[in-house]
Amino acid sequence: MECISVFDMLKIGVGPSSSHTLGPWRAAERWIQELKATNKFDKVEKITVDLYGSLSLTGKGHATDYALLLGLSGADPEYIPVESIDVIIANIKNTKSIRLNNDRVLPFEISKDIIFNRKFLPFHSNALIFSAQINGRRYRSTYYSIGGGFVVQEERKVSKANKIIFYCTLPYPISNGKELLKYCHDLKLPISGVVLENEKSIRSEEAINTEIKRIWDTMLECMYVGCHTEGHLPGGLNVRRRAYDMHQSLKGDIAYTNPVEWLYSIRNTEVKFRQILKWVSCFALAVNEVNASLGRVVTAPTNGSAGVIPAVLMYYLVIENHDGDFNDIKRFLLVAGEFGSIFKKGATISAAMGGCQAEIGVSSAMAAAALCELSGGTPEQVQVAAEIAMEHHLGMTCDPIGGLVQIPCIERNAMGAIKAINACELALDTDPNNVKVPLDTVINTMWETAKDMNTKYKETSEGGLAVGVHLSDC
Repeated sequence: MECISVFDMLKIGVGPSSSHTLGPWRAAERWIQELKATNKFDKVEKITVDLYGSLSLTGKGHATDYALLLGLSGADPEYIPVESIDVIIANIKNTKSIRLNNDRVLPFEISKDIIFNRKFLPFHSNALIFSAQINGRRYRSTYYSIGGGFVVQEERKVSKANKIIFYCTLPYPISNGKELLKYCHDLKLPISGVVLENEKSIRSEEAINTEIKRIWDTMLECMYVGCHTEGHLPGGLNVRRRAYDMHQSLKGDIAYTNPVEWLYSIRNTEVKFRQILKWVSCFALAVNEVNASLGRVVTAPTNGSAGVIPAVLMYYLVIENHDGDFNDIKRFLLVAGEFGSIFKKGATISAAMGGCQAEIGVSSAMAAAALCELSGGTPEQVQVAAEIAMEHHLGMTCDPIGGLVQIPCIERNAMGAIKAINACELALDTDPNNVKVPLDTVINTMWETAKDMNTKYKETSEGGLAVGVHLSDC
């Protein structure tokens, strides 16, 4: 069984894409480790990287080339000051060289040494091959970015279903919704309680709390930055940031100086019914505008869908429960992370494999489930919430205009957040005994839909809005 921690599903990184930016970045880091482990690192004379499939077709719009350069340079996506990214890239361009792992200086021309190949490799559409020249010979290693920042090597592929098997040591291994419900009943715990017991087998509860807080702080900071940054997004589409204007019109004259004060100030503001949708949309847009500008976000489960979960959690804290505290945040993220892992095990979280249903659809299901538990839903109702959210994202294509994670991606996060809240409300009024579509059925349906979907609708920018809208019109 695939063994996935909540912290594998909720990872801190740099935008705009977990599969096209964070994944290649991590693949570059792993390749350097491989070179060192095989005593090749100090002998490398030159390096090149070949990109295939979706990584090639939308890689420039998703900053895949930048991610590779940063990963090869030894930068860490969790901690790199985002303002230093342009400096590092500019230095590589100007000197036509790269400091491999911030250690060895090697010749490197971006236009020649990162090769965009349009063809697809068999195992996964996000493939990249690193090549090292040593004494005139070329050593190659193939990696696949399989969504959500997860990376595997070619040697790890083990089935035609594009699944990777890991040895799992969790006390309560979960591969689907049915198993999760059984543990809830046997242990007499809510879903968050079962997930917490699994996480405690990996690390101490103190360490869990520390990491949960770091993730939430990153989400809150991201929303804050997005709500306070105006202008246009990079990339050539001339997309105006909208969260800033929405926030200005919503917040009124509330006073604050930092993200935490901001949160409590909004809590203490009377929010009119119609403003609720606007606030949720504002939170989601803010995150994904930061993501689109190579800012730091939390993959949840991907960068392209990073705005849904923080927006719904903020909705709970500022609208539903003004007394909500860290324990609520912890439960929310534990539940969300677990449902993301179930979707990954049963289907995919990669838009390059399954379209946007695999990103926005999964994030909406994760958020709906988490909100439902905090709202008093039973484990059965929590699963109903996740099922409803996904059911109404089935078949959603991934068709980014210009290969950029901007149109329609940013707005889709707002829509996914609203759907998650609605799914939760429907689930709370549902008798699970009368449900006709179980969660595991909708997950399997999503995977079958993904396999049936035309490749041009899977993050290639060769179909849908990506070809229906001319760049000259933007």
